[in-house]
Amino acid sequence: MTIFPLLAVVLPFVAAVAGLLLSRWPHRRPTSTPGPGAGANARAAWIAVVPTAGAAVLALWLAWEPGFAFLEGARPGPAVGRTYGTIGTGAIPISLTLQADDLSAILGVLVTLVALAVQVYSVGYLHDDPRYPSYSAFISLFTSAMLLVVYAGDLLVLYVGWEIMGLCSYLLIGHWWEDKANSRAAIKAFLVTRLGDVGFLFGIFVLGAAAGSFRIADVLAKVPEMSTGTLVAATMLLLAGVAGKSAQVPLHTWLPDAMAGPTPISALIHAATMVAAGIFIVARLFPAFQAARPTLDVLAVLAALGMLGAALAALAQDDLKRVLAYSTISQLSYMAGGLAAGSDSAAIFHLLTHGAFKALLFLCAGAVIHHVGSNLMTQMGGLRRQLPVTFVTMTIGFAALAGLPPASGFFSKDELLLAMDHALSGGGLTDAAALLLYGCALATVAVTGAYATRAWLRTFFGAARVVALPEPEPGTAHVIDVREAPRTMLVPIVLLSVPALLLGLAGGLHVDLGVAAIGVVLALLGAGVVYAFWRSDPLADPARLLGPLRVPCERAFYVDGVYSALFVRPVLALARLVVRTDDVVVDGAVRGSGRSARGLSGLLRLAQNGNVQLYVSGVLAGVLLIVVGAVVFT
Repeated sequence: MTIFPLLAVVLPFVAAVAGLLLSRWPHRRPTSTPGPGAGANARAAWIAVVPTAGAAVLALWLAWEPGFAFLEGARPGPAVGRTYGTIGTGAIPISLTLQADDLSAILGVLVTLVALAVQVYSVGYLHDDPRYPSYSAFISLFTSAMLLVVYAGDLLVLYVGWEIMGLCSYLLIGHWWEDKANSRAAIKAFLVTRLGDVGFLFGIFVLGAAAGSFRIADVLAKVPEMSTGTLVAATMLLLAGVAGKSAQVPLHTWLPDAMAGPTPISALIHAATMVAAGIFIVARLFPAFQAARPTLDVLAVLAALGMLGAALAALAQDDLKRVLAYSTISQLSYMAGGLAAGSDSAAIFHLLTHGAFKALLFLCAGAVIHHVGSNLMTQMGGLRRQLPVTFVTMTIGFAALAGLPPASGFFSKDELLLAMDHALSGGGLTDAAALLLYGCALATVAVTGAYATRAWLRTFFGAARVVALPEPEPGTAHVIDVREAPRTMLVPIVLLSVPALLLGLAGGLHVDLGVAAIGVVLALLGAGVVYAFWRSDPLADPARLLGPLRVPCERAFYVDGVYSALFVRPVLALARLVVRTDDVVVDGAVRGSGRSARGLSGLLRLAQNGNVQLYVSGVLAGVLLIVVGAVVFT
């Protein structure tokens, strides 16, 4: 059993290599196959799905003994794993350790099950995509990298998986790279997350140098001996990487644009797994963050701004996937707020339930988009009769998102609100930070109920607004279909609806009636206001209730514009200046030296023109000068 963490990481990696190298073998043109590359796509599907299923079985086995003790507040039990060697660096060695404790075991289950659901779903969603083999291989590589982050026992080993995830995110967001918007979104995601990763790497160095080891167990054991300044510096630097990966303020702007990628990728990377990595890191190193009180205050303020601001932005979006993207930012801020309030178990509990219901919502959104042929809710409506399975499952997802009982999100959100409530009466936060966090959390509950209800009503109720669109370019899965989604898409959706509805029971029925009642009332209040606006005019957008705030919310409070003015345009201007300087000064000097050499050669050419009389005359003139000089100076 000690080798199971290694096998769970290796199986998807082998699938990625095999998918890239073997899915198109033998290389011959299809003759009677139904479409170009159909045989390669079928092989790629088997190569991707079977190893991922094996990794899921191993992850479930690893989680069976630890169970959900972490969610019950119990301290982690002994880790299962082993060390496979040590890499000498001349200073602090790198330990090649893979292990599964209570925290990593339950996260491993989330990663593998969501990855398996996405792989199966993608078989139907991209069945005729000519680049499906590489797509499925990159998902397998991403799964392996995320499992490496989860099971790593050494910070630098963890960092390897952390960076490979960023590479896979770039490759998968830009899957349809023919569209320039997709390519730009992939580059934006890559650059923004790399910016945060610079601070993350230096944070690892600070912790490793202070502890004398990069092993996570050794670092946590040395935390009581570290100075406050060291811990604050290290955790602040780590927080930069957390903000980048988990799309938190101020590095959150890449996530909504990442919706340009295929919808299954939105479910895998940008809802359930990669964006959860930052929250997982804080929980993994939670004793270090608890000892750095200023970092918790900063985390609380960023979480408060992120959860309410992203929820308001979601309320004004017309693109269904962008609604869910801003919702993801808001829900991740909930988790960050729970960590700042001092409850790592509540944050991880909500991470699990959110991974289930948000993956469900994204896959349901993919089924809706596959049916309608558009991401925009203005072209949807009345779909509950045409897509009955999608309607029921997505209703469960929206109920969990809004925190309505008995869906899973109700139980996990209640624990987060309870932790923030306790932080008000005394905890690791200052009074101002705790009050801001709790106030924004309560406001976000109401706004979440509002935007979830708005998306539900505009998608499935009212008059059908399907618009016949022209046939899309090759390589896109957005095709109008008058039927329910294919079975390969429906089965993962139905299976994910079960944990989205029931996973909240895994943490036990520990519900604070007062806090739970406040949360449900606020969610129903937001939902009721939106329903009243929609009922008064079903053809109009209920987002009009925002009034003059609608445009700022739709533009996400112009943060992208501010970044463009402060950073993008000055950097582009500097780049143009560098190019101009290189062209005029550096290349100009090279070109000038060439012109000077040519000019001098032209002068020398006048003396070397092949005229013998001129040569003889020159020799005689030289002799005459020598003779005259000799006579004069002797």
